Amino acid sequence: MPDVKILVVDIGGTNVKLLASGRRAPIKIPSGPDLTPAKMVKRVLEAVQGWKFDVVSIGYPGVVVRGKPMSEPVNLGRGWVGFNFKKAFARPVRVINDAAMQALGSYNGGRMLFLGLGTGLGSALVIDGVLEPMELAHLPYKKGLSYEHYLGKAGLKASGKKKWRKNVRDVIDRFRLALNVEDVVLGGGNAKLMNTLPKGVRLGANSNAFLGGYRLWAATRRSSRSSAIGSSGRGR
Repeated sequence: MPDVKILVVDIGGTNVKLLASGRRAPIKIPSGPDLTPAKMVKRVLEAVQGWKFDVVSIGYPGVVVRGKPMSEPVNLGRGWVGFNFKKAFARPVRVINDAAMQALGSYNGGRMLFLGLGTGLGSALVIDGVLEPMELAHLPYKKGLSYEHYLGKAGLKASGKKKWRKNVRDVIDRFRLALNVEDVVLGGGNAKLMNTLPKGVRLGANSNAFLGGYRLWAATRRSSRSSAIGSSGRGR
């Protein structure tokens, strides 16, 4: 879609970050526990007044199935499930999990696993250009507790950086073996706390979420849940 201008909305618990085609610097608007989808749309449209865009990509902090939120976000207001984003923005809208959107923007080819180290644990796979959002965070890890319990913000606070880093490396090894991936990308606000990275692991960037939002519209849908971004994995 070479002539289509895309607005990317990356929703977080503290800020909603915005960028559109042709714009160089993203802007932020406050988020928080009172943010409903209606308030989000209103604030976004006020913030981007004068911007030109034809379609919208939304990175949503929760489970998304077939382009629709399936659970309410933990750190925001209520009303996201069933909300009509297309009607609210008066433009075509594609909604994707926020970790999956950053994964899409981080992809360089082959078989890639994305792990988002933030308040929780986000995850997504991209294999030969096909994106598949994952929910690895809630699988059991140790002592009957989940991967997210150990790798999320609470786990970092409870165990300290040294032990948390050890857990991150252990989880990377487990997932890399189980999923047979050759490239692992660490994103999220806590990824920068990793002092060294195992071979085949690289740090992502928050800006990749915007690239993922652009690629979402350049993608060719291969199934009702997956997106292809081309064999090269480069944005178009």
